[in-house]
Amino acid sequence: MQSHYAADFTRELGSSEADWLRCLPGAVRDQPLSLPGPGVAQVVIGDGALQLDWHSLPPRQIAMARFPRLMVHFRFVDVSDEARHRFMKHFDLYMQRGGG
Repeated sequence: MQSHYAADFTRELGSSEADWLRCLPGAVRDQPLSLPGPGVAQVVIGDGALQLDWHSLPPRQIAMARFPRLMVHFRFVDVSDEARHRFMKHFDLYMQRGGG
């Protein structure tokens, strides 16, 4: 299976850190999750791991509305393309916000 999820990438997410931390356990599903320090999470995926690092960005402002933003770096180590694809498909679906 060819994956379009690279082993190392960065994304801007429309989320506050509080919302991110609230949703993160469900997004990683049944994979062991640890939060060893501020702005860092580690997820065990089989014999490999995912390292997540994030920091808040200034809110995006559109007219009078302000939207929180995070910059999140994903780094998979020793996770196969297939396992990475399967993990990220669930992660993305879980973290998806309303809209359509």
